[in-house]
Amino acid sequence: MDENPPASSSRVTLNCPDERQPLLSTQHPDYHIDPMLSLFKAQDGGAIDPTVHVDPQTGAVIEKKTKEERWFVARLDAVLLLYVCISQVIKYLDQQNISAAYVSGMQEELNLYGNQLNYFTTWFNVGYAIFLIPSQIVITHVRPSWWLPALEICWGVMTLATCKVQNYKQVYVLRAFTGAFEATCYPGAIMLLMSWYTPRELAFRIGFYHSSQSSTLKLAGALQAAIYNSMDGLHGMSGWRWMFVIDGILTLVVSFAGFFLIPDFPSKPNPWAFWLRPKHIDQAMDRVARFRRADNKKFTFRSVKKAILSPLFYFFVVMYVTTVLAQGGYSYFNLWLRSLRNDDGTARWSVAQINAIPIGGGAISVIMIWFWGFFSDYFQTRWVPIVVQACIGLIPGIIMSIWTVSDNAKYFSYFVCYLSLATAPPIWAWLSDLNPFDAEQRAFTLGFAIAFYYACGAWSGPLIWPASQAPHYAHGWQVTIALWVLVIILACSLRYVELKHIRQKAEAKIAAQEAEQARLDAEDDDMKKDPVLDQVRPVVSRV
Repeated sequence: MDENPPASSSRVTLNCPDERQPLLSTQHPDYHIDPMLSLFKAQDGGAIDPTVHVDPQTGAVIEKKTKEERWFVARLDAVLLLYVCISQVIKYLDQQNISAAYVSGMQEELNLYGNQLNYFTTWFNVGYAIFLIPSQIVITHVRPSWWLPALEICWGVMTLATCKVQNYKQVYVLRAFTGAFEATCYPGAIMLLMSWYTPRELAFRIGFYHSSQSSTLKLAGALQAAIYNSMDGLHGMSGWRWMFVIDGILTLVVSFAGFFLIPDFPSKPNPWAFWLRPKHIDQAMDRVARFRRADNKKFTFRSVKKAILSPLFYFFVVMYVTTVLAQGGYSYFNLWLRSLRNDDGTARWSVAQINAIPIGGGAISVIMIWFWGFFSDYFQTRWVPIVVQACIGLIPGIIMSIWTVSDNAKYFSYFVCYLSLATAPPIWAWLSDLNPFDAEQRAFTLGFAIAFYYACGAWSGPLIWPASQAPHYAHGWQVTIALWVLVIILACSLRYVELKHIRQKAEAKIAAQEAEQARLDAEDDDMKKDPVLDQVRPVVSRV
C-alpha cells in the first residue's frame, strides 16, 4: 500500500540509526519536524502541511514509495512471504491432521480412549515449549537459511514415521519430537518479516502469513476427506495413515527450497538467495535506516535480562497467551459435529462431512485476518483490532455457556469463533512498533510468548477442554469469557501506557538528539569562523 506523500517539496531525510545522530533532518532551514504531531511546522510554530505522516515511535517521515521500492516489496512478497506461508501451511497441516485422523479411524484402529487425543497435543506442546527459546537463541548464531530448513527436514521425517505407529505411546514420542523441531518455524518467520518490512507494511504481511493457518483448516479438511474416500485401504494402509505420508513428503520438498529462498537479514543476506541482487540489499538497508530498525544481533545474557526487566515483555506475553487460549473453542467443532445424531440414532454427518463443514469457518477467518491486517496498517492502530475481536469472542462464549439452546445457535456460535482469530498480527506489529531500536528484545519476547503459550497449552487443553466431556464442556466456555475480558483490559492498559509514557519518552529522546545535533552544528560554525583556522587552511590546501 502506498503512503500519502508530503505536500512540501522539501526533501526529508533520515540519518543512519546511530544513537549519536539526530532522528530527522531537513534540507530546508525554515522547517522542522514534530514527530509526535505528524506534520511540518515553520519555526514560528505555524502548521505547514497537516497531510505528512510520521512514524510515532521513530519519527521517520512516511513518504510515498518510489517505483523501485514498490517492485522491491513485490519481490519480497513473491518470494519471502510466499515461502514462509507455504512452510506454515505444512506445519499447521501436521498440527491439525492429528485431530482429523482421530475422527477418521485412528481412534478405533489404535484403541484410543479417554483424553488421549488431548495428550497427543500435550506432548507436542511440551516439545515445542522446551525447544523454542533455545532454538530462538541458536537462530541468532546460525543463519536462518540453514537452521529453519534443517529443522523442517527433521519434522518431516517425524511426520512420515507417524504413519507406522501401532499404539498411543509411539504417538506420544513422535509428537514430542515433532513439536520440538517445529518450534522455531513461526517465530523465525515473524523475525524475518520484522526485518524486511516497514511498520506501514508489517501487520498485513503478518496477517497474510498468519492466515495460512486458517487456510490449512480448509486444506486439512479437504485433504483428509479426499484421502479417506480415495486411498483408504490402499496397499493395506488406512486413510488416516496416508495423511501423514503425504504431509511428510510435502514437508521435505518445501524444506530443501528454504536453503535458497530464505534471505536471512538485510545486514547479512543469504549468499544462496539467487533472487536478491546487490541493489535489493541496498534498498533493504535504506528502509531499515529510514525507520531506525535495529540490526539483528546474537543473543547475550545482557539482552535477555534487558527484555525481562521491561514492562512491555509482560504485557505482550500475557496478552498473546490469553488471546490464543481464549480462541481454543473452535478447535472442537468437529467433535461436536461427530456427536450429533438423527432421530433413529444414526450419525447426522459422515466422516467426510465432519472434516468438510469447518472449511467454511476457515474461509471466514482468512478474510478477517486480511481485513484486520490491512486495517491495522492503514490506520496505524494495533489495539482497536484486538479489542473488537475480544468483544466478538464474548458472543459464542456466552451462548455456549448456556448450552440449552438450539443446534442452530450452536452452529452460529462455532462459526462466530472464527471471526476472532486475527489477534496475532496486530499484537506482533504492536511489539515491533514499541521496540524499534531493540531487535533482541523483540525476538526474545516473541519467542518467550509463544513458548509460554505452548507450556500453558500442555496442561490447559485437558483441563479446560477434556475430550471425555465432549461435546459439552463443564467450564470451557466460561473460561473463554474470562480470558476475553482480560484481553480487553490488557489491550486498553497497554494503549494507555503507550500514549502516556512510551511516546513521551520517545519524543524526549528525539528532542535530545536534535538538540545535540544543533550543538554540534553550532560548534562547526564557530570553527569555520576561527581566525587561526583561516590562516591554516590555505597552507593545508597547498600541501
